[in-house]
Amino acid sequence: MPMLTRLIASCLLLIGITAMAAERESPMYILPNIEGLMQCDEAQTQQKFAHAFDAFRYCMDSGRTGAAALTRLMDTLEPGGPQGKVQVGYTLTVQLLELYRQDARGVWVLDDKHLDAIMRLMADAKRPLVLYLSSSHFDSIGALPVELVKNPDNLMKLADGQPLKLNYFGYPIHPYTLRPDEKIDVNHYRYQAMREIARRVRQLPEEVQRLIVAITLMGEVHQLFPDFENGTGNFDHVQVTDYDPRSVADFRAWLQRKYGDITQFNRAHGFDYLGFDKVPAPGKDIRNTTLSSFGEHYDAFAPGLLPVGGWLWDPQGKVTSLDLYVDGERVGPIERGLNRLDVYRARDDVTTPNVGFRHDLDFSILAPGRHRLQVVVGTVGGKYVLGERAITVVPRDQSRVSDHLPAGAQGLGSTRRGWRQYVPMWLQNLLVRLGWLKSSNPGVGLPPELVGAVHAWVDLPKDTQDVYYNPLARDWDEFRASQAASFLTHFTQQAVAAGLPAEKLYSHQVVPQVNSSWNRQLFAVDQTLGGGHMWRPGFNLYGGAVQGEWLERFLKEGQIRDYGVPEFNPQQWKTPGIHLAAMRTHYAAGARFISPYYLSLIDQRYRAKVDHAINRMELRPDNDKEGSAAFFEAIRTIALE
Repeated sequence: MPMLTRLIASCLLLIGITAMAAERESPMYILPNIEGLMQCDEAQTQQKFAHAFDAFRYCMDSGRTGAAALTRLMDTLEPGGPQGKVQVGYTLTVQLLELYRQDARGVWVLDDKHLDAIMRLMADAKRPLVLYLSSSHFDSIGALPVELVKNPDNLMKLADGQPLKLNYFGYPIHPYTLRPDEKIDVNHYRYQAMREIARRVRQLPEEVQRLIVAITLMGEVHQLFPDFENGTGNFDHVQVTDYDPRSVADFRAWLQRKYGDITQFNRAHGFDYLGFDKVPAPGKDIRNTTLSSFGEHYDAFAPGLLPVGGWLWDPQGKVTSLDLYVDGERVGPIERGLNRLDVYRARDDVTTPNVGFRHDLDFSILAPGRHRLQVVVGTVGGKYVLGERAITVVPRDQSRVSDHLPAGAQGLGSTRRGWRQYVPMWLQNLLVRLGWLKSSNPGVGLPPELVGAVHAWVDLPKDTQDVYYNPLARDWDEFRASQAASFLTHFTQQAVAAGLPAEKLYSHQVVPQVNSSWNRQLFAVDQTLGGGHMWRPGFNLYGGAVQGEWLERFLKEGQIRDYGVPEFNPQQWKTPGIHLAAMRTHYAAGARFISPYYLSLIDQRYRAKVDHAINRMELRPDNDKEGSAAFFEAIRTIALE
């Protein structure tokens, strides 16, 4: 939108924020994630420990915790203790599977000393906290997880029947099943540990129980995929979970509940399966694998959605609209303001990560054949093609397809005829600017007033992308999303039954759709987000997601008011005041808590010496990477308000 319009919108938003803030009665809590909470001061003087866990064990065995060090850190952030409309505390992460040890009989039992240390820390620290009951794929440290991964029944599988082997910047990850059955070993231990913590929390003095602002459950509950560190934007040769035989059986039962009988299913999808027991879980790419039936086909686009996305940096506000056209006809607006930290890091002139755009095109309704997609920018002077891609919608029988590129296209750019249809748009634009080619369409290419003022790139899809719609793949992704939601629902039900206060239970979820370049299909979390669940919404926000147009839409569309942000880090350094502004935005929006990621109490001798994406986010006054020092100071500032 033009700069004046943006200024007016910002003023209206500020007025709205001020009004919301005035209505707020309870404080917002800043509760940073802190590693090393079990490291007591006494362990600092001991030189015999080779690893941090050895120091933690010494402290737990001797009845000590890191409460003293935590108190000193909290006094640095909020001198005088928690008070006022913004109060500072901490997030206490408890890895449920890490709580077990083997007794003399070889039986896995809960470690009383570890549990005692957790309860003692809450009582001694006397600060507000989030109790994070973590048992996702990151709950992988300790003797019990080593044993659990030896049993394939505990793990999700790829289409080849094998479980994933993953790590995250050197940290091991285990693809624990999302099936909630307590007869599965990993679930038995998860639920048992949660129930024991609930019992002990209920026995704490009332004043200590009141310190617990929220209890976040499980961690990021989602499906998994190869190359977890770097593969979030993978759209080629995708592999997903869960193809465990019991999961596939659950999928077939889910199909039967949805469609009623096999005749209805076949009629809806154009298949001829003899029974639901014959329906496959899609997991083979038609491009490189021989299929027994088309229902087996699966890739990033098989569910019928094709992402059209990229980034656009428009600091002067010259772009008034961004739309998608297919074969010359407008399909609709392209969502803007999405997170692109990669662009923010790569270009010094880009001062916000919120430059991403994306529209997921439902190509299942397009006729088989070649089609032209155009990303069109609108300005006060007209509409112009920013970029375009040709795609081919291939029918099931892979028969010859017709060409829709110019034929029947009666919209923007439809004047291309003859040889021009074979020349890429970028090359035509260049030839026009050089004067070597007369423009056949005044709407093609950016006008001179935008050249140099607007910077953009279309990343998705690849040009000449072929796509194959398999309606069963859409069912498969919907089922995979239901697995994540069902597991989180079941765990929440068990937490309530164990006596944890329902009004304090929050999710701790990843939100892939804020990142325009991510493949959301890999995670399958759509059914866990927003309101209307047993739990209150908790979602992790990094980069540009911490504030902006996307956040405003997300909260409004989900009707989200009382929420938490269990992991929060703007990861920005180019704009002064961005961290403070982001936290104030969440105060105004009604956040119960935000948990900055992260601070550390671990002794330097136990720290990893390798610089990587995680430790660059450690919040310290002397760490300028990722804006960490500025974020640390912003927490101190907002705590005084």
